[in-house]
Amino acid sequence: MNDIVIKKSYEEINAKIKKGDAVVVTAEEMAGIVKSEGYKSAFKKVDVVTTGTFGTMCSSGAFINFGHTRPKIKASKVWLNDVEAYAGLAAVDIYIGATQVQEDDPLNKVHPGRFKYGGGHVIEDLIAGKPVKLKAKSYGTDCYPLREYEATVTIHDLRDAFLYNPRNAYQNYNCAVNQSKKTIYTYMGILRPNMGNATYSSAGQLSPLLNDPYYWTIGVGTKIFLGGTVGAVTWRGTQHDPTALRGDNGVVRSGAGTIAVTGDMKQMSAQFIKGASITGYGCSLMVGLGIPIPMLNEDLAFFTGVSDDQIFCQVVDYGYDYPNAIGRVIAEVSYAQLKSGFIEIGGKRIPTAPLSSYPMAKKIATILKDWIKASQFTLGQPQILLPSVPYDKRHE
Repeated sequence: MNDIVIKKSYEEINAKIKKGDAVVVTAEEMAGIVKSEGYKSAFKKVDVVTTGTFGTMCSSGAFINFGHTRPKIKASKVWLNDVEAYAGLAAVDIYIGATQVQEDDPLNKVHPGRFKYGGGHVIEDLIAGKPVKLKAKSYGTDCYPLREYEATVTIHDLRDAFLYNPRNAYQNYNCAVNQSKKTIYTYMGILRPNMGNATYSSAGQLSPLLNDPYYWTIGVGTKIFLGGTVGAVTWRGTQHDPTALRGDNGVVRSGAGTIAVTGDMKQMSAQFIKGASITGYGCSLMVGLGIPIPMLNEDLAFFTGVSDDQIFCQVVDYGYDYPNAIGRVIAEVSYAQLKSGFIEIGGKRIPTAPLSSYPMAKKIATILKDWIKASQFTLGQPQILLPSVPYDKRHE
């Protein structure tokens, strides 16, 4: 497994989980243990550290098979609650993206550029068991003669419904400000002029990939918490970039790693999957995701013990630099500073606000911890590791 040293194996840890003997803590708890006892002692004591995050993840969506009609249809255009889904697959397979907006959205008619309902809301409604209007059109063939089909369905009527998210759980992310002289509306929220506020979107010390910065335990086949049920990592996420700048503790200071994930919507809870409408930007999906990190060696104990004051992100101007693809970094701030409610840049005190929910991230990490302690969840060893970089140990 790349350059990782194994001192505790997956087999050993899973055996302890099955017996109910595994010591499991959340990443927040691990930070306290490492601070008081040191990471080498923490490694001997702890078997698994659980993580969690709950935030807007635009690169998300769902594969749905709505079942064959009578007579059969080869759908070429499909809408769910008037949100168009991609139908260029097999006859009744479709993919609905989280950011696709509802056609003739009533809010957009009153406020152009603003949308009330989109693909993320369709996904939430299905998971919640609500009825959804399905409309399909076809050009017709001899084997699939039906040209139009309409029905009201719930998730129980669908042959299959599973999330497949191409890019989730960014390892780290920007802190957004606006240096222009006008208010702007972005996926990072409403940003007031002249750096009137700052927004961020990460669980910091609880964030999954920040707790395994070199992806030693996260790869294809890793079992995860996804939307309230057991899911899996299926590939590296789009835009995955392990070469990002790292601090002396190995933690990345910009976006860096991402993962593609999947899970069965029929087993999920709408508590952990929420459609989102972002003023002036569009629609998206809030995703609840957690990953268990096995303590294979002392270095993983060190990584999972890193706290918010040791994790930094980059402050970026969304007024001019971001839309014009200018990679200028205004400053770097810690998550401890961001969570305090204010940061200071150039002598200016700027109020901060999170776009992700730390209480929900903590809840997810705690649920995952409870599953493992109750022997309801064992660890899945990755079959293909995510692309990474050589390990540069600098924390002795």
